[in-house]
Amino acid sequence: MKIKPLSDYILIEPLKEEEKTKTGIIIPQTADKEEPQQGKVIAVGPGKLLKSGKRMPMEIKVGDKVLFRKYGPDEIKVDKKEYLIAKQEDILAILE
Repeated sequence: MKIKPLSDYILIEPLKEEEKTKTGIIIPQTADKEEPQQGKVIAVGPGKLLKSGKRMPMEIKVGDKVLFRKYGPDEIKVDKKEYLIAKQEDILAILE
């Protein structure tokens, strides 16, 4: 199923990396820890519709690696895969 965000929404695939301690012990993803705040942009909406009828261009593009607000995005599940959907204002930075 293809997801096409509306307005200034962005579809994000959270980046979950295995974590290792300094001694080399791998911490499994099932361990109790905070959700990641980084992700890869999968799809973007056309931009916010302004009162003038024009669209505000999106600053984020597909493929960007982004840093987002901890409690900003909503979690969704499509075809057994987890995604996040957030407004452009919830994106704090593009990671280069």
